[in-house]
Amino acid sequence: MKPRVAVVGAASLIGEALVEELHIRKISCAELYLLDEARHLGVKVSDDALSDVEAFDFSTADLVFFCGRSALTARYAEAAAQHAWVVDCSGALRDRYDVPMVVADVNADMLEGIAHCGLIALPGSASVALTTVLAPLHSLAGLARVEVVTYQAVSGGGRSAMEELASETVAMLSGAKASGKAFGTQIAFNVIPQVDAIDADGVSREERRLLNECRRVLALPHLAVNATAARVPVFFGHSFAVHATFERAIRTAEAIEMLHRNKELSVMEAGMETQLTPAALAATPDRIYVGRLRADITRDQSLNFWVVADNIRKCAAYNALSVAQILVNRSH
Repeated sequence: MKPRVAVVGAASLIGEALVEELHIRKISCAELYLLDEARHLGVKVSDDALSDVEAFDFSTADLVFFCGRSALTARYAEAAAQHAWVVDCSGALRDRYDVPMVVADVNADMLEGIAHCGLIALPGSASVALTTVLAPLHSLAGLARVEVVTYQAVSGGGRSAMEELASETVAMLSGAKASGKAFGTQIAFNVIPQVDAIDADGVSREERRLLNECRRVLALPHLAVNATAARVPVFFGHSFAVHATFERAIRTAEAIEMLHRNKELSVMEAGMETQLTPAALAATPDRIYVGRLRADITRDQSLNFWVVADNIRKCAAYNALSVAQILVNRSH
């Protein structure tokens, strides 16, 4: 049977991308309910009007995506999960170890214990991109340690953050000052060495998320992940400079061959470095891109590489849909 699908937070960047992809993939739904808070009801998503989530009866849905504020997930997800599969993109469920955390292309086996309803958490976009690349390399040589610097797009901060980058850019080119509201300082023509709040140890929430989520998704509870997360003036597409150390010797050629086997990855050959950028790849968000792959000349059993991935579509909306399709296909 075709599922009855609800998208909560449909006016958000992820919600909008998810609805667009539902239409592009021509995924059959018995019903499609686009829901959001009352303040967003004037917005249209893919020419469809929104309904008020507060008035929605979740017992009428078989599959519910939560894409908006985490407060919406906290308020409605448990009730929805009594009747439906709940796939949470908001981050509200990521700290719950009783809820499986899934990247469809890495650990889909976590879905096997879910029957016809229940909660599923999706990791953050940066963790999705990183684990999708690391998983095949781990199977080849065993991961021992990961050092990563992330250069994260402003869309990770939501629609208002994107609007601020656009307005600040225009203002500064006109000789005016930047507002600096979204990130506490200007983002246009700048790099901010902080994503989310910083704790007493000097570690940001995003850096801790990368550590915890990579460990969970890769099923490596003691993996060392040393991360620095920075925000850059890019609309879409996170970039990563990765240094990975392995338990066994690994040659560049065999790493490239292993990565080529994953249909979700595109390995950019030498000489294509200028194309391995968010600006060049934002129009083709159906892959995670890997390049600059090379041996670390200072340390044995280590590789350096560069990763680019669309954070809203590929790493959030597409992952949510892929998880849902696995659940729906398995139920038939």
